Amino acid sequence: MYKAIYKTIVLGFLFSPVFLNGQTDISFEFQAYPTGLIPGISIDKSISSRSDIYLRAGYNWIRHRDLGKHEDERGSGVGGSIGYKKYFKDGRAGWRIGIKNDFWWNSIDWTEGNQNGNTKITVVQPTAELAYVIRKNEIVISPSIAFGYELNIKTEGEETGEGAILLVGVQLGKSF
Repeated sequence: MYKAIYKTIVLGFLFSPVFLNGQTDISFEFQAYPTGLIPGISIDKSISSRSDIYLRAGYNWIRHRDLGKHEDERGSGVGGSIGYKKYFKDGRAGWRIGIKNDFWWNSIDWTEGNQNGNTKITVVQPTAELAYVIRKNEIVISPSIAFGYELNIKTEGEETGEGAILLVGVQLGKSF
């Protein structure tokens, strides 16, 4: 159900008049957080000289170690993000703030003593971000720091870790 909703939003966005006009950045994005890594491909679509709509498709490598609900939790999953970014000045460069929501479909292998198992989770992760955007010709570089909350909204198996999350990242891309 959630995947169908996400696909509908993405397709509606890609074929909307807003997407067909204005500047678009397509980037490789990488985020690291204390218990994982997220590489992905992102699109920042200009909707004004100071605002972007943001989409990302990514892969989430998870290593909760003993910071989750079990002695060891590790796994991975696919997902995506949708968000809004606002620049402090015109030109889509310099400081910007943003809000986004990630959706992840993860599989977590866990160990507790001599027991082990697997849990499938659907994660919603609202996040606020602060970034600095550097534009040189058509190249875009954007280091960022973000803070959010990881919430497991669907769990098949035993509960696994969730909670506050701090992410450090960078986008490297091309502007069209």
